Amino acid sequence: MTLWRHELRLLLGQRLSAFALILLALLTVAAVGTGMAEVARQRAAIAAIPAAQAEDIGAVADYVDRTKDAGSAAYYSFFPTWDAPAPLAFAALGMRDVAPHILRVRSLGLEAQIYDGDIFNPEIALPGRFDFAFVLVFLAPLFVIALFHDLKSGEREAGRQRTLDALPRGGGALWRRRTGLRLLLLWAALGLPFAVAALVEGVAFGIILLVLGVILAYLLFWIALAALVGWLRWSSVANAATLAAAWLVLVLIVPTLGNVVIDRVIPVGQGAEIALAQREIVNHAWDIPRGDTMRRFYATHPSLSDSAPLGAAFHYKWYLAFHQNGDDAVAPKVRAYRAALERRDRAGRAFGWVLPSVGVQALLTRLARTDLTAQLAYQDRIRAFHARLRDFFYGYVFYDRPFGRADFGRVPRFDDRAGG
Repeated sequence: MTLWRHELRLLLGQRLSAFALILLALLTVAAVGTGMAEVARQRAAIAAIPAAQAEDIGAVADYVDRTKDAGSAAYYSFFPTWDAPAPLAFAALGMRDVAPHILRVRSLGLEAQIYDGDIFNPEIALPGRFDFAFVLVFLAPLFVIALFHDLKSGEREAGRQRTLDALPRGGGALWRRRTGLRLLLLWAALGLPFAVAALVEGVAFGIILLVLGVILAYLLFWIALAALVGWLRWSSVANAATLAAAWLVLVLIVPTLGNVVIDRVIPVGQGAEIALAQREIVNHAWDIPRGDTMRRFYATHPSLSDSAPLGAAFHYKWYLAFHQNGDDAVAPKVRAYRAALERRDRAGRAFGWVLPSVGVQALLTRLARTDLTAQLAYQDRIRAFHARLRDFFYGYVFYDRPFGRADFGRVPRFDDRAGG
């Protein structure tokens, strides 16, 4: 232990090393704090939903209760859905930074409502929000470079290399202590703030250990790279420049180029195109015979075909029918769009097996449930809830059942835990 304490004093006596370790710890604390604040903001917004929803529905109910018109209730009522953040979301915000985690939907055409705000798909690690994943993937390698670029070359340039080589086994124990100490301090600067935040957020102990293992493995990769460059016996300046260039290539340039290649190989349209196509079909329904609309609708909903025929006046069942037809018409586009997103996502994750920076980012967002898979799962829960919502209102609208204030209490409610 005396030798380890001596090495620690020597290391902390170097201003650059001490500053690097303190700065990394402060950046990690700031990152986890920023992530926790963002997750807390999202949870607060979700917690505020019931009160806001009660106020909105109360206003609609005041109007509908006078007319007892179920179609008006279906048209004017918005119902909230939400995607609550997982406990680990603070560490890797992922798509929660660009995709909605709260969406209010009506019992009208759903696809336009979902794709009004298109999904962004950062399958490959690129600079994003300042969170723990950003500090680990993009910044931590720079601190490894700062502490390891001159581990041996510095001794050689100071004229102490021959003395160290004269130690038993060429001073192997000394180099292992120095490497191990730097690794331990870097790991602590990253891992301790993360572990404290994870415990506060209620992250499962096994997940905490797994992330700590990922941190250790990622640091070891960069330390091994620094050792490989040091083995070439270049100067400290040349080592630092080479490692900085390696960081630029492995963390920024190659992931960016990989993203471009995947985009070219697996082209994906825009969700806004689906929303536009659905709206065009809905708008076109005003210009075609209403009988054509109803026949198309009853072909997919035969259980409602025994409802009364349409009269000359406007009826909400025709309006709801052509919204449903619009969703059915763009369903192949939705499936193709989703399949392309999933293929692109799989390609990005496969790239992570080759490039550690990409792999670490992908693993953290998967564990935090903030990746594309989690966002698509949220969409599935929205669709399941919307199907229940439509079926509920169809039972009133198609059979002209009166809809009063008490009926709002029977409307299906979204349950994130139950998948809609």
